[in-house]
Amino acid sequence: MNENEFEFEPDGREPVSDRAADPDVRSKLALQMLKQVQQSITHVIQLLEDGDTTRATRQMVNFVMGKKSFEQTLERETGACTHEGVFDGMFVVTSEGMRHAVPENYASKSKLVEGDMMKLIVTPDGRHVYKQIAPVERRRIVGLLGVDSVTNTPIVMVGEDVYKVLQASVSYYKGVPGDEVVILVPGSGRAVWAAVERVVSK
Repeated sequence: MNENEFEFEPDGREPVSDRAADPDVRSKLALQMLKQVQQSITHVIQLLEDGDTTRATRQMVNFVMGKKSFEQTLERETGACTHEGVFDGMFVVTSEGMRHAVPENYASKSKLVEGDMMKLIVTPDGRHVYKQIAPVERRRIVGLLGVDSVTNTPIVMVGEDVYKVLQASVSYYKGVPGDEVVILVPGSGRAVWAAVERVVSK
């Protein structure tokens, strides 16, 4: 299984048709998308090398619009649903206000930070495939690992600031209260959650 892919319980929806499960359909669509990406990038690079930034920008806009059209085709042909949203520390929150839980193992391994843009593909058989598509700027700070006395969940204290961190990250690095922790937070603004980069044991 791809490291960016996690299986959930099926959501109860039936595939649109037998064609949705046809690997040939998925393969052809994937190949079509890759060819479109390759051609678009090659064309944009050539335009930039020629100094034609106006046409290069127009080409990129056309590519983005074509990408949206492809995703609509993918949904129609395979029954997959694509969502984009912002990671809030535990969930992907879409523009429609829908919240999709991100597996802790994936969020920890990918060191996701609040504000990262993500894509979620829900396949016809109920699998959720997560991809980080636009990470926010990050800054690295150091604090001490502790435990929230109310929720009994891990936190990192940096001076007067307190950040929640995922239990999966702490467990992976075998952190214990009092350990020094290097965490990642958004480059600007305040955050509730932080990503654990590493734990420095006592």
